[in-house]
Amino acid sequence: MSLKGLIFDLDGVLTDTAKYHYLAWKKLADELGYYFDEEINELLKGVSRINSFEIILEKNNATQKFSAKEKEDLANKKNEYYKEMIEQLTPNDILDGIIPFITEARNNGVKCAVASISKNANRVLESLKISDMFDYIADAALVKKPKPDPEIFVTCANALGFDANVIPIIPTIFEALSEIEWKPSAITLELLITKPTTILDIATNKLANKSSSNIFFTFT
Repeated sequence: MSLKGLIFDLDGVLTDTAKYHYLAWKKLADELGYYFDEEINELLKGVSRINSFEIILEKNNATQKFSAKEKEDLANKKNEYYKEMIEQLTPNDILDGIIPFITEARNNGVKCAVASISKNANRVLESLKISDMFDYIADAALVKKPKPDPEIFVTCANALGFDANVIPIIPTIFEALSEIEWKPSAITLELLITKPTTILDIATNKLANKSSSNIFFTFT
């Protein structure tokens, strides 16, 4: 078996823009006079922008205060704050180990994609100057269902030339990747990177005896 493709999340995997999301929501919440802290912010991770705003409103007993149009406008206002903040990003903000890991993967013929629910994914990757390291980039504009629905991973897998519907999920993959913290999703496997420079070796060496040739690892 050989590793064929890698699908990466963006925030918290390639770089850490979580602080900017938090600060942007905090700025908007303060303007509206609503309570917002890091505990509420945790509920927003991987959630669409408008649904994130709904959560903030719910926590402040204000779900009926704004019309759908007003909610959309306010959520977009938060996004403008966020876009201003991420202009500060540079290649120095790429997380440790990512560049050599992706370089090694590509040198070994492994296709790489980004699966980010953020509509600003391309902007962030351009700021980091790593857009050309990926064969495909999927963001919120390309999918209808937010994570943890696997649609965005399926979109990436198909774009890379694989049929995600027949990509096998091997139960023993959990044991084989015991050195990595993991969590399963609906039809694929999401892995939290803890040792990015060793993942390729673990994947190829420990799964070498498996019969499948189309194993996808998704990192989030």
